[in-house]
Formats: sequence, C-alpha cells, structure tokens
Amino acid sequence: MPKKKLTYQGGFTLIELMAVTILAVIVVSGIGAILADSQRGWHRMYNSIYSDVVTDSYIARKTFDAVIRKASKEKRLLDDAGNWIEVYYYADENSTAVDRYARFFCDGEPNDILNVEYGKLNPRETLTIETICGNVSSCVFKTAGSSAQMILTLDNGSQTATVTSSAVMHNQ
Repeated sequence: MPKKKLTYQGGFTLIELMAVTILAVIVVSGIGAILADSQRGWHRMYNSIYSDVVTDSYIARKTFDAVIRKASKEKRLLDDAGNWIEVYYYADENSTAVDRYARFFCDGEPNDILNVEYGKLNPRETLTIETICGNVSSCVFKTAGSSAQMILTLDNGSQTATVTSSAVMHNQ
C-alpha cells in the first residue's frame, strides 16, 4: 500500500496575522490623528482670517480712512474723552464752502456698535446713520495737526482684534 506523502501548504500563522493587524491599526491610527489635527488647524486658521472681528475691523479702517481723507483741515470737533469725532467736508467738488459733516461715534451697551452719521451743516440736518461694525469693546479717537486717529478694539467673545487707523485730512 502506497503511503500518502504529507505536503506543506504555505500560508500565514495566526501570530503573523495578528502582528500585521496590530501594525496596520497603529499606522491607520497615526494617519487618522495627523489628518484630524490638520483639519483642526485649518479650521482654526480659517476662523481667524474670516471671522466677523477681522472683517469688521477691515471695514471700519477703510471707512474711517475714506471719510477722514476727504475731510477739510479747517475745522473738526473731538470729544474731550475721545468717544467721538466730527469732521467737515464739501458736498461736491464745485462747493465753495464746507457744507457736510461726518461724525464717528459708538452706540449700544457698552459701546458695542460703531456708527458714522452723515449730514448737512446749514441748517444742521442728519442725512443718514450707517453702522460700520459691531462687537466694539473700546473705541478712542485722537487728532494731531491735520490727521485723525481711531483706536478700535473688537471682541466677539472668542477673538479680539485691535485696529489703529490714521488718516490725513486733505481738503482745505
């Protein structure tokens, strides 16, 4: 009677499979942690760039610069505490006298909205009041020579931004 010869069938042992599985779990967990951390970092960066504090500070600075640059050097009013500033300008390029005003001031509890009021001088009449930004925690106005400065701090509870804007009054 012929004897059957046993042949060895190739394959992996249970220990080899467990070792490979453990290594795969470690590698996949590491990659997952790196991706999660990258996502958190990207989200944090995106919020710091495009938050309402950042966009509001940009708009406030641009508006302040534009209004002050077209203002007349002749006269301006500044609150003793620096809570508001009023500048005067020409309604159009053909005007011979300063006939308009713009007044920057904070309103709300406690000063949480920055506004600019535009109006006519003679007779004094408010034409419009525009809200520039919210989340204002402090705002101080200063003048020196023919320039005006605004130091504005915005705080939405999670992010704070301080903007200092200076502009020179160009018109006579």
